Amino acid sequence: MPFFQEPPRLSNQFDADPMLPSWIARHIPGEAAALRELGDVAVEYYGKQLLDRENEPVLVQWDAWGQRIDRIEVSPLWREAQALAARTGMVAAGYEPRLGAQARTLQFAIVHLLGPSLDVYSCPLAMTDGAARTLLASGNQALIDRYVPRLLSRDPAVMWTSGQWMTERTGGSDVSQTETVAKQTADGWRLYGTKWFTSATTAEMALTLARPEGNPDGSRGLALFLVELRDDHGRLRNITVNRLKDKLGTRKVPTAELTLDGAPATLVGAAGEGVRAITPMLSVTRTWNAISAVSGMRRGLALAGDFATRRKAFGALLVDKPLHADTLAMLEAEYAAAFCLAFRSAELIGALEHGAGDDQDRLSRVLVPIAKLTTAKQAVAVTSEAIEACGGAGYVEDTGLPRILADAQVLPIWEGTTNVLSLDTLRALAKGGGLEALGVELERNLAGATDAGLARPAEAARAALRHAGAWIAESLAQPDRLEAGARRFALTLGRTLELALLVGHAQWCLDHGFGGRTAAAARRFASHGVDLIVEASREDTALLVQGPASAGSTLPQTK
Repeated sequence: MPFFQEPPRLSNQFDADPMLPSWIARHIPGEAAALRELGDVAVEYYGKQLLDRENEPVLVQWDAWGQRIDRIEVSPLWREAQALAARTGMVAAGYEPRLGAQARTLQFAIVHLLGPSLDVYSCPLAMTDGAARTLLASGNQALIDRYVPRLLSRDPAVMWTSGQWMTERTGGSDVSQTETVAKQTADGWRLYGTKWFTSATTAEMALTLARPEGNPDGSRGLALFLVELRDDHGRLRNITVNRLKDKLGTRKVPTAELTLDGAPATLVGAAGEGVRAITPMLSVTRTWNAISAVSGMRRGLALAGDFATRRKAFGALLVDKPLHADTLAMLEAEYAAAFCLAFRSAELIGALEHGAGDDQDRLSRVLVPIAKLTTAKQAVAVTSEAIEACGGAGYVEDTGLPRILADAQVLPIWEGTTNVLSLDTLRALAKGGGLEALGVELERNLAGATDAGLARPAEAARAALRHAGAWIAESLAQPDRLEAGARRFALTLGRTLELALLVGHAQWCLDHGFGGRTAAAARRFASHGVDLIVEASREDTALLVQGPASAGSTLPQTK
């Protein structure tokens, strides 16, 4: 009989996760049974996702009679995902009072389980969550009363999603260059301009930045506006969809380029404080980014791990081959560390939303962007290895495996690239107290690690933080050196935090009957290296970045 390779399969995604059950037992033990049920739902929807693979969004610009309608048709799974997200509380659970500050832990556990099976429906949900938090922080009671109940509803017929329109042709992260103009008319504000990249354009509303007429240039002249996209007949309100974006990944997400030609809008907050107004949104969406990073890693590793038990090569199953097993162990350690940092970010924003003090606020200003940038880079590396572990099948689209890597690649880009967030980290530390808050967080996790097998990882974390502190102290008087090394510095802080959190959780697992797997992950992760700070020659940088002529070199002579 000819040979046919068995495909990888998923089992219950709660029980099979090496980190989630122990984390839930530690922080919200009463939720394990409900999450286990969702672990089976994740498997069910993964099957639907594979069947729905080719159904990408389609822009229908004209109706049969020549009228411009700009309707975006989405896939069947995308429509199902909206209902499932509402029912399971993928946004709402983070705001419900039953669990207090740990409501965010439950919410993001749900997202972690279901997100990888829903074709990146997590994207509009992240922006919906960010919109709800932004409106609640705005103090604008009329907007809160009208929109927040919809954004946080568990009823699919009631729940709205929100877009987030910040990116223009002039720049992404540099919103100070925003060209969208807001004009105040007799019947309210109207927006004019082009938004180059608007995710989830099928949402019912969006938050966007615009510059009111007469406001100064730069970020201080921007205001935040709320736009309801459609009128009572379902038609876009002075909004034209120019095209859908043809992206590397997240291809099920209907991302569009829009022109606003007098779109009605409502001012959120003061007319010159738009950037300040979106700060609560950024903490939420960056945490969604971190959770999506670890959930993507988990899905890739779940499939690669199962494949290793089904694929024979060179006379044995892959799982029994020492090199393959060592590779999977390396990836599992990276996942375990990233998981701890992402879920600590979730826990931290929950604490702040329930009145945590200034020390937690200082910690969050540094930890949240660090969690986003660190886990995003890990997600790309780990998912790349995961599909490679499946050999040629990992490169063939109809297996569904390449989508895991393609979708992960958005994570270092969206909500601030690695370099932008590295500079954000420097700015957060410049406000004072941030590095000290990281030190307290590190010791909080390491101080209780009494198991002898955790001593070396704990010391590696302490040594890396000492080096990071010494480096930034030396670099403060050298702006170019500080900026050039910002990425290595921020990633060092991220990996150091990951190791400390992993050590702390490993000790908890040992003390509460969850075995030594997490401790093994801490030891392996420490061996990968957490201190990435090295001095790089600025002269070498110039030689490598400049072209041959400007670098003073000559081409070799040929006959």
